[in-house]
Amino acid sequence: MKADANDVVHRISTEGADPLLLGGVNDVNLLELQRALGVRATLRGETLTLGGTLEQVERATPVVQGLIDLARMGESIAPEDVYRIASEPGAELPATNGDGRIVLPGMRRAIVAKTSGQKDYLAAITAHDIVVGIGPAGTGKTYLAVAKAVEALARKRVKRIILARPAVEAGESLGFLPGDLQAKVDPYLRPLYDALEDMMPSEKVQKALETRIIEIAPLAYMRGRTLSDAFIILDEAQNATGAQMKMFLTRLGVNSRVVVTGDKTQVDLPKREDSGLIQVERILPGIDGISFCYLQDTDVVRHRLVRDIIRAYAEDQVG
Repeated sequence: MKADANDVVHRISTEGADPLLLGGVNDVNLLELQRALGVRATLRGETLTLGGTLEQVERATPVVQGLIDLARMGESIAPEDVYRIASEPGAELPATNGDGRIVLPGMRRAIVAKTSGQKDYLAAITAHDIVVGIGPAGTGKTYLAVAKAVEALARKRVKRIILARPAVEAGESLGFLPGDLQAKVDPYLRPLYDALEDMMPSEKVQKALETRIIEIAPLAYMRGRTLSDAFIILDEAQNATGAQMKMFLTRLGVNSRVVVTGDKTQVDLPKREDSGLIQVERILPGIDGISFCYLQDTDVVRHRLVRDIIRAYAEDQVG
């Protein structure tokens, strides 16, 4: 990108920020910034230099400052983060003041809410006994809930973590899969294992699973139990029936918290109206201690195309 005679140059200190986190491998984050805002961006030592028209530089400066703050906290930054912050009018920068930030023992980086919706979601989990998080894929519903569960366990606010998921897809075919029951359902619970292993050393995860401090199980395993001193997460709740949802929510014991996550556009039940998630959305609002949080496509933190795909499908359904 060539400089113009009317271009302005603005230099920003990056002191204290990890240059690899900030710029990305082979400067992919800086290239995304250039692509999104048309501004030139170079990182040399502890200075990031912006070049372009006055308007381009003014638009890019708060974006860059937010990215620098993230890098200073040790938070990983992907090109999708740069694109989201740069392209969404009024997009809120990730929390940098401790609010919306989770620091887990043994982790070199903090887990930070990257959108205002995620920040509100984390605040709701802190403040309420039951939180229902509803939103499309890629908005961090499950990942952030697991992070709050691990934080609660590490700070000894609870004695165990229970992660549950309906195995709807497995319902008709479990008998044809090899292995015992646990081996058969494990593939459907793998996303929960993945989230845990991203936050705890694998040996600690394995030990916690063996001692049942952490339990990952199909939703059906919850029947007949009272879950006290626990942080309980029900993932993919749109695939729980109304009866299953009632059964799950009434397991709540003393000193426990529940987070229910789901996407109403991905119901795999034969009849959409049978979804327990849709039912609780209708009958539970207004009860003290229960909070409903809605994440939108603007909260998607996966590849930038995921948001466009979600919007395209939503528009097709409306049409």
